[in-house]
Amino acid sequence: MAFKDYYEILGVDRNATDAEIKKAYRKLARQYHPDINPGNKAAEARFKEINEAYEVLSDKEKRAKYDRFGRDWQRYQDIPDFGGFGAGDFADIFETLFGGGRGGRSSVTYRAKGQDVEQSVDITLEEAFSGTQRTLQVQSLNGSLRSITVRIPPGVDSGSRVRIAGEGAPGIGGGARGDLYLVINVLPHSRFERRGDDLYVRIPVDLYTMLLGGEVKVPAMGGRTVALKVPAGTQNGKVMRISGQGMPRLRDPQTRGDLYVTLEVSLPTSLSPRERELVEQLRALAR
Repeated sequence: MAFKDYYEILGVDRNATDAEIKKAYRKLARQYHPDINPGNKAAEARFKEINEAYEVLSDKEKRAKYDRFGRDWQRYQDIPDFGGFGAGDFADIFETLFGGGRGGRSSVTYRAKGQDVEQSVDITLEEAFSGTQRTLQVQSLNGSLRSITVRIPPGVDSGSRVRIAGEGAPGIGGGARGDLYLVINVLPHSRFERRGDDLYVRIPVDLYTMLLGGEVKVPAMGGRTVALKVPAGTQNGKVMRISGQGMPRLRDPQTRGDLYVTLEVSLPTSLSPRERELVEQLRALAR
């Protein structure tokens, strides 16, 4: 069977836009429509060719496969998902679809890269701060399992993807393997809340420091504490920013986001007689 060049049938260039393809189709469809050419078998056959060409070229995925594989594009479209198959299974299916048993030679001449594979990985906020690694089991082309160690850089967040080249599904026709992507999920932290590269924390501050001012110690990532000066007369719920004490930035781990501290007044639960006397005097002065 002669190869049908769909671009030639519609009379458009291979780089034609979707709008140009649609315009060419409408013009030709009107010209060769059976209602315009009753009883004309040649026009009817041409009309079918035009519709066939437009059906492929107007579909983004079909057009991409047609551009890549030409006359074999439909055979490629029928190949199932090989993501769950081993190398031996892949070879059997490939030979069944395209001919050439074991020991023979397949008639297929094109190659295609294998599918990319994703795997979810949970890490702690501390691991996201410092960077970490994971050891994974991946399948070799011969079906055996082997271990690989993957470095996860500092600054990753939930949804970040770490690429491991060439560890995905096998390729088609001897093509390269796809890639493996670790999809990161950062687990919630008991103390810090993360928003992008910034961290948020709440700390209790005694009543006297809030009233008179002073210095408090604020926990920071990496097991450190940071001194924060509290102005006199600070209101409960006041949010203060400590620059550069947030998460490392993924693209530039030498720089960091900020740490936002919410100050929550901590009232004494019991007062000595003398303390109560002084507080009552303070209340009387405030009236």
